[in-house]
Amino acid sequence: MHPLKVFLTRSQAWLFLFGLGLLSAVTATASDIQGGERPNVLFIAADDLNDWTGFLKGHPSARTPNLDRLANRGVAFTKAYCSAPACNPSRTSLLTGVQPSTSGVYHNDQPWRPVLPDAVTLPQYFQKAGYRVVGGGKIFHNSYHDAVSWDQWHALSKNDHPTPKNHPVNGIEGAAHFDWGPVDVPDEAMGDHKTVSRAIEFLDQKQNQPFFLAVGLIRPHLPWYVPQKYFDAFPLDGIVRPEVKTDDLSDIPAAGLAIAKPNGDHRKVVQADQWDKAVQGYLASIAFADAEIGRLLDALDASPHAKNTIIVFWGDHGWHLGQKEHWRKFALWEEATRVPLIVVAPGVTQPNTRSGRTVSL
Repeated sequence: MHPLKVFLTRSQAWLFLFGLGLLSAVTATASDIQGGERPNVLFIAADDLNDWTGFLKGHPSARTPNLDRLANRGVAFTKAYCSAPACNPSRTSLLTGVQPSTSGVYHNDQPWRPVLPDAVTLPQYFQKAGYRVVGGGKIFHNSYHDAVSWDQWHALSKNDHPTPKNHPVNGIEGAAHFDWGPVDVPDEAMGDHKTVSRAIEFLDQKQNQPFFLAVGLIRPHLPWYVPQKYFDAFPLDGIVRPEVKTDDLSDIPAAGLAIAKPNGDHRKVVQADQWDKAVQGYLASIAFADAEIGRLLDALDASPHAKNTIIVFWGDHGWHLGQKEHWRKFALWEEATRVPLIVVAPGVTQPNTRSGRTVSL
C-alpha cells in the first residue's frame, strides 16, 4: 500500500466536518441576530500557506496583520491538519467530507467526481439550505472545478497571472513554475486581486437571500511572482532560513528519503544559492495574499452584511522550504500537513480565542 494511504488510514481518525459545523454555527448565530435571520458565510482559502503567519508564529519575519486581526476576531485552531498534503486530495476531502482513505483520491492528477458521483459538496449543501452560492479563484483544485456546486462562479484567465519578462528568474535549470521573483505590475493586475475585487462587488450589493461566498486565493502557491514592493519588505540581508538539522535524515527510512528527495529541489536550490531568495519570495507572496485578505475584510466590515456573516479561513496544506532537505508539500511531516484555520461566528465564537484541539480539514 502507498505509505501515504497507510499514514492517513491509521492516523486521521478524526474528521472536522465543515458542513455540519458551519450549519450548526448558522443555527446558533441566527438566534443572536434580530429576527432570526440566517447568517451568511464568507469562505476564504489560501493555497500552500503553512504556519508562517503572525498568529501561528511559524517564522519571525512573517507579516500577516490582516490574518492576525481576523484570528483575533474569533477562534484560531493552532493544531489544524490537512487530510492529505496535496491540493486536490485535501480540497476534495474538505469539500465533500470524505477522507482520502475512503475516496482513494490521493494525487493532484486524479479527477474526484468519477469516484464520488453522488457526493454533496459543501457549496451544494448550502444551496440545498436555500443559500445563494457564489465563488471565485481556487476552491476546488484547478481542472477539477465542480461547476454544479455554484450558482455563480468567477473564473480567472491566463492573463490574470503576470510573469517576469525573463523567467525562470532563479536560474535553476528546469525550474518551470518552481521560481520566484518580482513582477513589474500593480496589485490590480494580479489574479487574486481580481478575485477579491469581484467578491467586494458582491458584498457591496443587497442580497435577497443568505449567501455562501467563497474566495480562493492562489498565493502563496508557486511561482512566487508578486509586485516588487512585497519583496522589498523582506531585504535579503535580513532573511532567516528555516531551522534545519544537518543530520535530520540520518534516521529516516527509505520511504521517508523518497519523500524528502534531498537530491531534488533542495540540492538545486543550494547549488544555485537561492535559499534566501526563495524564503524572500515565499514571505513576499504571503504578504501579498494577506493584503488581499485585508481588502476583503475591510469591504465586509463596510457592507450591509458585516454583522451577520460567518467567516472561515483555511489553507489546503502546509509547505517545506528546506526542512528535512525537502521543498514543496507531498510529505507527511508537520511542515506539510499543518494548516491555518480560523472561524469567526457572530454570537458563537469569542474574540482572541485559540484552540489547541487537534482538528482535520
